[in-house]
This record gives sequence, structure tokens and C-alpha cells, in this order.
Amino acid sequence: MRHGATIRAAAVLAALVLGLAGCAAAVDRDPGATSPEGTSAELELSGELTVYAAASLRAAFDELATQFEQRHPSLHVQPLTYDGSSTLATQIIEGAPADVFAPADEPNMQKIVDAGLASDPELFATNTLTLVVPAGDPGGIEGLDDLSDADRTVVLCAAEVPCGAASATLLANAGVEASVDSYEQNVTAVLTKVAAGEADAGLVYVTDSSATSAVDAIEVPGADDVVNRYPIAALNDGANPEAADAFVAFVLGDEGRRVLSALGFGAP
Repeated sequence: MRHGATIRAAAVLAALVLGLAGCAAAVDRDPGATSPEGTSAELELSGELTVYAAASLRAAFDELATQFEQRHPSLHVQPLTYDGSSTLATQIIEGAPADVFAPADEPNMQKIVDAGLASDPELFATNTLTLVVPAGDPGGIEGLDDLSDADRTVVLCAAEVPCGAASATLLANAGVEASVDSYEQNVTAVLTKVAAGEADAGLVYVTDSSATSAVDAIEVPGADDVVNRYPIAALNDGANPEAADAFVAFVLGDEGRRVLSALGFGAP
């Protein structure tokens, strides 16, 4: 009897030890577990992060990159590379060392996906166009019809970049054949020329038009029917995949939505 009792006691003790070990393992696996300091346990990011983004995202992504670095002090976000989405897509396909890509349209992201460089991009913002003129409208521009006047200086984005494709669609829908003096490689260049008084008018995104007091915006009918949708993806061959995935999640999350909304971007 004494021998049987000893065996039973040992079995109970072994079960208790295993149960406690299982509880400890469950705590370790719990993503909501906290450190001794009470902060949420999450992967500590380090190294460098390289982001390529559409020119129209400059203000938003500069702010998001700053916030992201503050959250992850061991990580350095390289100065972001901004340009026309088609230019950035070409650079990435040719081997530019980017971790994250965020163009201003889906076709340029599709080029990256088709090249096997990214998978499962997600939409995070939308944007529409508006007509801008130098502050005070010295050229007397009233609407899209005035862009067909050869006496006015008009600048637009080049057709291969998202703002250019959207501009062409907007003008075609309105039945306007614009007399264009120059085509620019990104929306920032269009805004810069109009703001400097080098052009009487141009088409830019509504988010860009509100970035400077040097231009006045003229709302145009039909603009809401021509919507640019912004996707984002971590690149498959990026040097810092953990940081890339975390940054994408950050942009898609509440913090990203607040920053983008404050700057005039629509929800996806």
C-alpha cells in the first residue's frame, strides 16, 4: 500500500509540474503578454528600412516614418525616396534596394507583382484631382475648358504616371483637349511650376493643392469619378523584411489612417 501511494503521489506531482509548464508556455505565446515594465511584448526592430513612395505621399509618409522610428528607436528609416510611381517601379525592377513600395495606383504595383518582387499588396488610401492656379488666378482660369486655350500655359503629369493617367481620363470625360505646354514626371513638379507662376494652371491631387498657399484650387465636375487607389506592399527581396512588414501594418492601421485622413486622403 505504501509503495502504491508513493507512485500515485509521484504521478500527481508530475502532472502538476507539467501543468505549470504548460501555463508558462501559454503565457510566452500570448501576443498580449507584457514585459516587467508593462509594455506590450513585440518584436524589437533594428537596422535600416528603405521605402519608395509616390511623390504625392511625401507629407504623409514623412510623418508616418517619424512616428514609426519613435516607436522603434533601434530602427533607422532611411530618407524616403519619392518620385512618379512608374519611375519608382522601374527602379525597383532594375534592382533598387527597397523594402517597401507604395505607388499612387494599382497598375504600377502590378508591375512589381508580375515581376515576382511583391505579393498581396493592400490598398490604404484614395485621392482625386483638382485644378490649381497660382494664388490670385492671374491667368483668369475658371474651369477645365480654359485648358484648351493656347494662350494659357498648362502643365500636366506625364501619361505614364498615375496623376497623368487620371488627368487624361478626367479631361476626356469632360470632352476637353488641353493645350499642354509641358508634361512632368510627378505631381510635385506640376504643383511647383504652378506655385512659382511658371504656368497658368495644372491638375494635381487635392492633397497636394492644400499643401501650399501659393496656389488656389478650383474644383472640377467629374473629379470624384476618377479615383486613384494607393496600394502598399513589403518587397519579397527586401533587406529588412520584419521592419517592412511592420511598417506596412503601421500604414494600414489606426495611426496611418489618422495621418492620411488629416492630409485629405480618402479611405481605400
